[in-house]
Amino acid sequence: MRNQWLRGLFIKLGYPLMLIFGWVFRVKKEKLQRLLIDVNNRLVRSSMRKPARKLLLLLPHCLQRSECRIKITYNVYNCEGCGECEIKNFTVLARSLGLNLFVATGGTIARRIVVDTNPEAIVAVACERDLSSGVIDTFPLPILGIINERPFGPCFNTGVDIDKVKGAISFFAR
Repeated sequence: MRNQWLRGLFIKLGYPLMLIFGWVFRVKKEKLQRLLIDVNNRLVRSSMRKPARKLLLLLPHCLQRSECRIKITYNVYNCEGCGECEIKNFTVLARSLGLNLFVATGGTIARRIVVDTNPEAIVAVACERDLSSGVIDTFPLPILGIINERPFGPCFNTGVDIDKVKGAISFFAR
């Protein structure tokens, strides 16, 4: 419980102060967002005592290849499993573990999904900006954030290490 209080203090007070100092000392905002995600993940991992029975796996739409003609934002299970992107791996994983799996096009949709599914914990994949705002917006809900890989730039044909996602899911399932 102490770490939950500490996590709240960091998210609500420490991070905004970091942003001010970052602005003064010209530290890139993305670097501060990464720090928020890292500290949050550490505090969540050190404070969870019991498994989360209702887990939400939340993915960004940019994991899907831009050339794909299938729309997965309303129903990720529309994916035909061609293997050109990582969505197939996540649908198989979610089905096998009985997880709620959703793909969001942005922060507003992600917040609506969280409200609609009412999870006990969240594993989220996104960029620093979306993850950091999600951590702040969903507090005190425990969320483990995994930053996506962007070899082609932001919001375009991104990727993620599925083993990191599996590790986060395993943490909440223990």
